[in-house]
Amino acid sequence: MIKYDNLWLTMQKKGITKYTFHKEYHFSKSLIHRLQNNEGVSMNTINTLCNILDCEIEDIATHYKD
Repeated sequence: MIKYDNLWLTMQKKGITKYTFHKEYHFSKSLIHRLQNNEGVSMNTINTLCNILDCEIEDIATHYKD
């Protein structure tokens, strides 16, 4: 299972909100919902998040064995 708990911490450190992702970076509300619920997102989305937040994948997601 992939969890995006680190994403919210990284966003907080960088001063970026979900509203900013939606309005400034045009992330759909459904994409933000999928991230909040640890649902699947594309690697392109992960790459975009890393670029926006200027961080590594580990700063966004953590893998847990099922």
